[in-house]
Amino acid sequence: QVQPVESGGGLVQAGDSLSLSCAASGRTFSTYDMGWFRQAPGKERVFVAAITWPGDSTTYADSVKGRFTISRDSAKNTVYLQMNGLKPEEPAVYYCAPVKRAGGTWIKDPFRSWGQGTQVTVSS
Repeated sequence: QVQPVESGGGLVQAGDSLSLSCAASGRTFSTYDMGWFRQAPGKERVFVAAITWPGDSTTYADSVKGRFTISRDSAKNTVYLQMNGLKPEEPAVYYCAPVKRAGGTWIKDPFRSWGQGTQVTVSS
């Protein structure tokens, strides 16, 4: 069973950048479609970005298009989320997971696990 391990969260000011990483514990990520999600306090976990395998095609939530970039390094078995121009309304716990397409969007693969998440805090 592949277990994602997220890292890179922290406290930044509005407008700053932050880069998150998601490494695999156990089996490799390299042949999975992978995605990032986020969950703000008191809200549902929502889709942020996805990257496919093969081909590295990317998809983004409208709210982050043009500011966030998802990428992967298969040799390092790691998926990244570069976040630029962070907004005060974007503090959340960010999670990565293997994903699958459903209903025009991406959802966590129900047969795969969430990681523990990494906290991103944005001060205004």
